[in-house]
Amino acid sequence: MNMLLFLGGLILLVLGANVLVRGASKLALSFGISPLVVGLTIVAFGTSAPEVAVSVGAVLDGKTDIAIGNVVGSNIFNVLFILGISALIAPLVVNIQLIRQEVPIMLGASLMLLAFTLDGKLSFLEGGSLFALLAAYTVFLVVQSRRETQAAKDEFAESVQPAQAGAWDSHWVVQVGLIAVGLAALVFGSDYLVRASVSFAKALGVSDLVIGLTIVAAGTSMPEVATSITAAIKGERDIAVGNVVGSNTFNILGCLGLSGLVSGDLGLVIAPSLLAFDVWVMLAVALACLPVFMTGREIARWEGGVFLGYYGAYVAYLILAAQQHDALPAFSGLMLGFVVPLTLVTLVAMVIRRPAPVRQR
Repeated sequence: MNMLLFLGGLILLVLGANVLVRGASKLALSFGISPLVVGLTIVAFGTSAPEVAVSVGAVLDGKTDIAIGNVVGSNIFNVLFILGISALIAPLVVNIQLIRQEVPIMLGASLMLLAFTLDGKLSFLEGGSLFALLAAYTVFLVVQSRRETQAAKDEFAESVQPAQAGAWDSHWVVQVGLIAVGLAALVFGSDYLVRASVSFAKALGVSDLVIGLTIVAAGTSMPEVATSITAAIKGERDIAVGNVVGSNTFNILGCLGLSGLVSGDLGLVIAPSLLAFDVWVMLAVALACLPVFMTGREIARWEGGVFLGYYGAYVAYLILAAQQHDALPAFSGLMLGFVVPLTLVTLVAMVIRRPAPVRQR
């Protein structure tokens, strides 16, 4: 029953996000907003709607560990798993704007989250600050979009099109109805997913935090998985990378910002284990993007394999730590004493021997 509840909640989240994006984008286009702006805002944020719904729903249910674990785990999952498996399909092109602008913004958001949570709490004011930065970031993207090339505008116009006259979704009443249905599906889906996740945690003897960092994080990232893998298969390999980076920024500023606001005066209490390990892993993963992205401006297949391997190691550590397994000290020693230093040396060597950019975009 819990598995059916979890799968049902996940399906509702994915379908709800799609219906919400369809209704909101068509309605915005009906009011004369350009496809480029709609693509940069409504469509881009739509893939993170499941994370928002689950995190806010978990806070309202008093399950703050799931709310925070979902965001931190999703950000780790997005980079290590999604970029890893997408790069295995085809080496991923990294647009120069990502290196110069979007990745530093993602890093800045991660550092700000770390600074805010060092006291073991994300307050109402801090959550409001994160959400205000999201609003400012969105306005910045819209203003910046005015300087985009015609080719970029045409690309968004092709993927974000208004409803044709006479189509079933051409009337604003239908579009508002789609938005309402999408929001309802997100609310019910998040409730089912959180309830099932809490039951999983009790049955497996692990904490809500571990479930949030793994099962819930992977489940709510399914829209990003589908978008990035589809983009990689179609050859739109820069979209696969941009989707992940943008989603990570939105998860911190939007999901945790809104979660902090709905938490009220109590704020969100940060579990000591999360602050001692997982937030630092999230920050390290974000930092690792820069040297990987800079070398030749692409993510090679072997780098994708390394990303996947690290995600497997991260999940293995969480499971061993949750069960206090006897193999935990040996596993931790291997990772800290050999694997991590070797990876750092490799990244430094890659940057030192950085080749000339292989593609002009």
